[in-house]
Amino acid sequence: MPDRAPTIIDVAARAGVSKSLVSMVMRADPGVSPRRRDAVLAAAAELGYRPNRAAAILAGTRTRTIGVVVDDFRNPWFVPLLDGIRDALAPHGLRLTLADVRANAHLGSSPIDDLLSLRVDGVVLAAEGFPDLVAPSGTPVVVAGARGDVPADLDVVASDESAGGRLAVAHLVGAGHRHVVHVTGSGGPATVRREAAVAEMVASGVEPLVYGSGPTSEATGYEGTRRALAEHPEVTAVFAANDVMAMGAIAAVREAGLRVPEDVSVIGNDETPLASSPLLRLTTVDPHNEEVGRLAAVRLVERIAGGVGAAGAPTPTRTLVDPTLVVRATTGPPRR
Repeated sequence: MPDRAPTIIDVAARAGVSKSLVSMVMRADPGVSPRRRDAVLAAAAELGYRPNRAAAILAGTRTRTIGVVVDDFRNPWFVPLLDGIRDALAPHGLRLTLADVRANAHLGSSPIDDLLSLRVDGVVLAAEGFPDLVAPSGTPVVVAGARGDVPADLDVVASDESAGGRLAVAHLVGAGHRHVVHVTGSGGPATVRREAAVAEMVASGVEPLVYGSGPTSEATGYEGTRRALAEHPEVTAVFAANDVMAMGAIAAVREAGLRVPEDVSVIGNDETPLASSPLLRLTTVDPHNEEVGRLAAVRLVERIAGGVGAAGAPTPTRTLVDPTLVVRATTGPPRR
């Protein structure tokens, strides 16, 4: 093997194919047969070849890359969402790259600007922050999840968060709970869930109790539940705005010397991997985020293919996915 770094020409010679075919493989073009793709990838591995991404971008107007903006990688809400996006992009030979709103905040860097500097073909926006996070005209954008202040000209795919909030409260009231607290935080999804939870409590004749402010984190769930139990010892059920907050709620319940679900039932929202773990076995609302991600990616691909702003381009849509309730070990009838 030569001392210099291997090139696309070296890979083509080793695999016995043309340079253009190697290029097609490296940009994940679906038009390459599995046999030839395997031969090119094997040759590249043998030679230690790595494609020059910058050169590929400069060579054409399309990068076959989709950018995804998320709020915080620590939130497991994004795991199924990203799975759905990836699965929808794969048949089109499209790759995805991630940007976290918090990652470069200390530099004053916008995640949208970071993605546009890579010349992504479109953006799935799964974060709060409008209008600062809206891409310039000409870049297709689809919003994933319930967000506040979304511009009317953007497509939105989200779970029906109102239905999810009602499902959670209805489950607790149906089990016999008359003293229910909702522990929540800031953000679009939390706001919609809170409004729905309060409305369902009122409709069920249950006094609405709401605690918590700030990020929808485990710490917020813990502190909100701790305060609620201290000020309202009659509480027998907690609906947390998400599964991470539910973990904090369970910690607060146990710290108060109470048991879950014997003394206090706890229900979350999001059906994250945490919820189904044998250690937690959390009752939760499943917003079907994988389906949300899949539909958002499908819509974005349609936008890219149709041309944003072109004559005949499809009008913006609002797509809602129906949530379902997953009952596990953390809820039951009141026993005190």
